[in-house]
Amino acid sequence: MKQVKVLLEDQEIPKQWYNIVADLPTPMRPPLHPGTGQPVTPDDLAAIFPMNIIEQEASAERWIDIPEEVLQKYLLWRPSPLYRAYNFEKLLNCPVKIYYKNEGVSPAGSHKPNAALPMAYFNKQAGTKRIVTETGAGQWGSALAMSTQMFGLECRVYMVRVSYEQKPYRRMLMNTWGAECIPSPSSLTQAGRNVLAEHPDSPGSLGIAISEAIEEAVNTKGSRYALGSVLNHVLLYQTIIGLEAQKQMDKIGVYPDVVMGCCGGGSNFAGIALPYVCDKIHGKDVKIVGAEPSSCPSMTKGPFAYDFGDLAKSTPLLPMYTLGHDYIPAPIHAGGLRYHGMAPIVSHLVRENIIEARAYDQMKTFDAGVKWARTEGFVPAPETNHVIAAVVDEALRAKEEGKEKVILFNWSGHGMIDMAAYDAYLSGKLEAYELPDEEIERALKAIKDFPKP
Repeated sequence: MKQVKVLLEDQEIPKQWYNIVADLPTPMRPPLHPGTGQPVTPDDLAAIFPMNIIEQEASAERWIDIPEEVLQKYLLWRPSPLYRAYNFEKLLNCPVKIYYKNEGVSPAGSHKPNAALPMAYFNKQAGTKRIVTETGAGQWGSALAMSTQMFGLECRVYMVRVSYEQKPYRRMLMNTWGAECIPSPSSLTQAGRNVLAEHPDSPGSLGIAISEAIEEAVNTKGSRYALGSVLNHVLLYQTIIGLEAQKQMDKIGVYPDVVMGCCGGGSNFAGIALPYVCDKIHGKDVKIVGAEPSSCPSMTKGPFAYDFGDLAKSTPLLPMYTLGHDYIPAPIHAGGLRYHGMAPIVSHLVRENIIEARAYDQMKTFDAGVKWARTEGFVPAPETNHVIAAVVDEALRAKEEGKEKVILFNWSGHGMIDMAAYDAYLSGKLEAYELPDEEIERALKAIKDFPKP
């Protein structure tokens, strides 16, 4: 029998997260205070995050210990299995071996609890009573709802309105785990009211939902904000994915030629990629690829610039590839990838040519996702379909080049609550969408007066 799964025992779970900042060959540009134009200080962030998380956000330590309480909760589903996709390989008929880290086995069905659990824990330790957050497709909101329940915290989630309407079962998951879910833009915050006054039928965006969540968090006693992607500490927590994958690949004596993940804000991609970025920085020959939607192509079409992480300009100015903080993405079904900017760490690595980015339209991604479901059985999340499309692309390149390749990618979540999206695809209601060039011009205008990185 062929070995399909590579498993780790509970005691083999990584005990530390990996911080890529310690190994970057060139320093990242710092986030800036929008008022002074100076690098932000811990005190500047204290109204938003607890200080123990701020310390991790600013840390340059290579290894950060995972608290015992978090490790114990991780063991509900971690270490997650590494699979060999034999059936998909057979369909493609290309000279590739395809391995994937199955993050869909978590209780919330995605990689998001990897970050939600430590955020809930560190907030509890800091005395936070209530966490406010945003969510796109609902994976982050449901993961945080579950995690806050485990640590005895209240939770409110602002969910991008188009996803709130497309994915009602995500909202029901959050409610089941004890969280309140609000469609964004809403009338509960000034940021939401401002959007509704100008665009009453706004589909919403992650930028708007972030503004609403931050506004409520800083104005409500006992509350703090939690972000599901983009910032350094979020990517840090996700590195447990790649660290486990390295142990699993070592067990079978295989090293990947290509490491891949889908990209929205950067968390699941960074989770699989950053431990391998470390290998690459120290001399390993490995290609690392992020796959983003062509409808929201921050890395492949956006400028590298300082920009806000939200519409209301309540975050620091972040150095990143961006489509402009006021960009409202097209209402594609991969709601978790509908974000205007890319994580500063991922953006820095793209700019330094350490990793590369590719963009795929939703028709190609759903085609790849359906092929995957019909061969491997697991139905992928619409977000995950983007990296599967990139895997197909890479396999065909290997065939053209006549080279054998080992591909490792992050299967970031299942699509069992996203079947309306598959129904739209299978019934011919979806269309390919490419971001028009005039949107890039608009993005440049939105950030033209900001400091230059």
